Amino acid sequence: MRVARSRLTVAVAVSAVVIAAASLAGCAADWTAPHPAPSLIVAADAGFLPPTPLAPAATMTPSPGSWVGARPTAGLRVVLLTMGDEAATVTMTDAVRTWAREVGADLREVRAGADPIPAITQAIDMHADVVMSAGDALVDPLAIVTASHLDQPFLVLGGELAEPTQNVLAVDWAGAGFRGEDLGQAAHHDPASFTPARCSNAVAAGVAALLSGQNGVVVWIP
Repeated sequence: MRVARSRLTVAVAVSAVVIAAASLAGCAADWTAPHPAPSLIVAADAGFLPPTPLAPAATMTPSPGSWVGARPTAGLRVVLLTMGDEAATVTMTDAVRTWAREVGADLREVRAGADPIPAITQAIDMHADVVMSAGDALVDPLAIVTASHLDQPFLVLGGELAEPTQNVLAVDWAGAGFRGEDLGQAAHHDPASFTPARCSNAVAAGVAALLSGQNGVVVWIP
């Protein structure tokens, strides 16, 4: 009897853990509840925004460090979409995770496999405030998908789409700039330029630009 009761106790405990895990998984995918429009609670410094509106696909060059103090509202819904295991992608991924902890963003991650389209679709279906991408292999697939989802903001980190629509921002610097297979790497491409500090700046500057109303442009940082 004592053995049977012990087994029953273990079974109940295991069941409770499974139910709790299932509940958390369900919550993790549920971003359909009402959510205030994201904004900056602390604006970027003077010199961050361009003096006049930029044309689509233009390059925005903020003053160095002008984005550092910018802060989004807590709970910003972010999906980090990654593909590949290159050192640059890993460093950028770590930068996004660190930034999310610092600003209190609600970060979920989606990793793309050999066919990235299903992963991009999954990220879109999560209804995030922004889908961030890390990894050169995502540039061409994003160019195919993003124009069909103009209500979903995207932030491409360390690369750019050749012809971005108004919902796609990119952050580049000297050493980054993959623009797709047809255009290849920028002549100055340098994987070693993806340092932790620069990747951190890329995330912060990109979010500051997005929440400042910049659309379809490239943010160029030092």
